[in-house]
Amino acid sequence: MKKVFIDGKAGTTGLRIEERLSGRDDIEIVLIPEELRKDPETKKKILNSVDIAFLCLPDAASMESVSMIENPNVVVIDTSTAHRTNPDWAYGFAELDPSFEEKIKNSKRIAVPGCHASGFIALVYPLIKAGILPNDALLSAHSITGYSGGGKKMIGEYEEQKPELYEYPRQYGLSQGHKHLPEMSKITGLLNKPVFCPIVSDFYSGMEVTIPLFKSQLNYGGIEEIKEIYKKTYTGPIVSYVEAGDEAGFLSAGKLSGKDSMQIEVYGSEDRIILVSRYDNLGKGASGAAVECLNIVLGAEKTKTLEI
Repeated sequence: MKKVFIDGKAGTTGLRIEERLSGRDDIEIVLIPEELRKDPETKKKILNSVDIAFLCLPDAASMESVSMIENPNVVVIDTSTAHRTNPDWAYGFAELDPSFEEKIKNSKRIAVPGCHASGFIALVYPLIKAGILPNDALLSAHSITGYSGGGKKMIGEYEEQKPELYEYPRQYGLSQGHKHLPEMSKITGLLNKPVFCPIVSDFYSGMEVTIPLFKSQLNYGGIEEIKEIYKKTYTGPIVSYVEAGDEAGFLSAGKLSGKDSMQIEVYGSEDRIILVSRYDNLGKGASGAAVECLNIVLGAEKTKTLEI
């Protein structure tokens, strides 16, 4: 039985990870006494005594926790932004390519993808890899997310305070400096960061990322060739290409709320194409992806205790 510690267990991501892991017979969750939660020596001792440590912390705190680990056998699964573009860390999106899963399996340091970034990368990486989309493409994307992606502070704003304007979708990242942009370009191989328009809305969880394309942006082929690439890349059970998955001409960002899976979809015409990924910002966009990485490390079924 492997010992697992969730550093930052009280946060939204940590709570969902703990929920997914509860009741498993192959791990033991190690807890830190509440009165010692902020004691660095106690935390350091625990971090070095477990087999796997989940980090559900802000970037600086995550880096501090990593610096405490001296035991070379401890596997770190970090949900923060801190290490996602670090080549020494495995990027925790196994479905992109067999090499990604292999690196996760054999690494002691795993960075869980960002929520918005997961959907963007899922759509772009296979197209650049196949050569149908040039790596110097100028792309734009918008992403609709539930407010739980903003953590406890934003959850409180929506559920307790809720100013009038919070009843409507709110776009942010206006300076085009969103923290997910570096990994979106780095992991896909894009030479140019996309114009990215994230939108938070008045629902708890769910996410929908959309990338518009003109056929003239492609090196070859069109909408049918793109569909074939996704069909070959995403065969499930966690990430799947779905044909005509819309709801009578609509696409709800909440379709996979509460789930750990992701749908890849393609719409539009031969000349104007819409690429869409739908999932839960706390599922495949955070906690679900982290637990999937744990399962790969342990050699368990990738879907073990996940909600698909």
